[in-house]
Amino acid sequence: MIEGALRVGIDVGGTNTDAVVLDAADRVVAKAKRPTSPDVTEGLRAALDAVLAEAGAAAGGVSRVMLGTTHATNAVLERRNLGRVAVLRLGAPATTSVPPLSGWPADLREAVCAGEAVVPGGHYVDGREIGPLDRDAIRRFLDGTAADAVAVTGVFSPADGGHEREVAELVRREYGLPVSLSHEIGSLGLLERENATVLNAALYGVAAHVVEALVRALAERGLAARPYLAQNDGTLMTVEHAARLPVATIGSGPANSLRGAAFLSGVAEAVVADVGGTSTDLGVLAGGFPRESAAAVEIGGVLTNFRMPDILAIALGGGSVVREHGVGPDSVGYRITEEALVFGGGTVTMTDAAVAAGRTPPGLPGRPETFRLDGLMRAAVARADEMVADAVDRMALGRGDRPLVAVGGGAFLLAPEIPGVSRVVRPEHAEVANAVGAAIALASGRVDTILPAGESRSKAIERAKEEAAARAVAAGADAAQVEIVDLVEVPLSYLSEPAVRVHVKAAGPLAR
Repeated sequence: MIEGALRVGIDVGGTNTDAVVLDAADRVVAKAKRPTSPDVTEGLRAALDAVLAEAGAAAGGVSRVMLGTTHATNAVLERRNLGRVAVLRLGAPATTSVPPLSGWPADLREAVCAGEAVVPGGHYVDGREIGPLDRDAIRRFLDGTAADAVAVTGVFSPADGGHEREVAELVRREYGLPVSLSHEIGSLGLLERENATVLNAALYGVAAHVVEALVRALAERGLAARPYLAQNDGTLMTVEHAARLPVATIGSGPANSLRGAAFLSGVAEAVVADVGGTSTDLGVLAGGFPRESAAAVEIGGVLTNFRMPDILAIALGGGSVVREHGVGPDSVGYRITEEALVFGGGTVTMTDAAVAAGRTPPGLPGRPETFRLDGLMRAAVARADEMVADAVDRMALGRGDRPLVAVGGGAFLLAPEIPGVSRVVRPEHAEVANAVGAAIALASGRVDTILPAGESRSKAIERAKEEAAARAVAAGADAAQVEIVDLVEVPLSYLSEPAVRVHVKAAGPLAR
């Protein structure tokens, strides 16, 4: 074995934590699946131990460990372990009619908000100042709050982030607090970008806990591997980068599955169905990367506008409970090997119905002789097939020429033929596609900004490309191999001066 030739990918799901080991040629040499523990971290350690034992990997053989985790998502959904945030908007008097955190669920607002203020500052869409930055007003606000972090959102800061950067410098110098800046997180749309920025600041403590747990787990096992965290666009970032932008990990699970599905199947344009124990996530591959959502994304009852994969989740999984009235939405989850009929339990699940219909899961040698497709199970299979067909129709947008790649531990539930796709592809190692997606991911950076459409447009776009490439390098990419993988220009109307909205994404392999 070549020293440092192995990579470990880990993905923490709602039911199971999956891990894989890939060699230098990107071959899967070991894989493991362990139940996700209530505190998430123990399941991570168990999966890491299991996959290293199966690979027979020496400590010096692993150079990188990539983690996709639900820590940030769970913290927001469960309203726990969140930091207190001082919410600062730069835009008075223009934006005072709608205060910060308007529309937030009361319990989440109470858990997060240490106070909010709207002070003079910010810019117009063409980059002109709305008004000068009022540093004294900022100091008065912060002097009266007890916060763990500060979230700063300037009006049209994607066009000019100067005021946000000035506030960050003031806060770090005079108050020593971490600062979340909206132009680094979201795109146009003040309230949604502000919401994402506040959530990012509230997750700093969660991110520190994840990073510490991962680093400690590697050290305890004598692994000198470099750790990375998966982002919600299917790429990676260093743990240092993740500590600053933890909200970018929220959609990492589905994105990992999509990237893993593309890699394992060799298909770059497809619908992907990731079937787990509790739910099925459907997404679309475009050029081998997840298709991104064009709409605002709701997280824990809060609308945000940072880039997320376009995912449709349905309540169908291997552990979904089957009753007379239908399938799920409740599931036995990781207890399936104890409660499902096929494993000797007493609960009728979708796994039981699928096995009775002749759809055998991996690890089960065949359909038990005692299993017959009765009326209840037949109805459950028909209902599950309807749910999948409807979800595919909603995601395919009328295109029936693409295949469906079936991945996840519950992929056996899917029918051999599904309306709306050309064929069903079931790649090898499909049950750990999410962990594979984490292990093969690139590092990336992106810029979403507004630029003049006149003669200076070309130079401004080149600067945006350079900034996106620099952000990719900061996330862990090799500077010599970073490429621009996406460039979108959208003309903006009704402005005093012609302008375009530009989105640039740069990506590259991890630095050695």
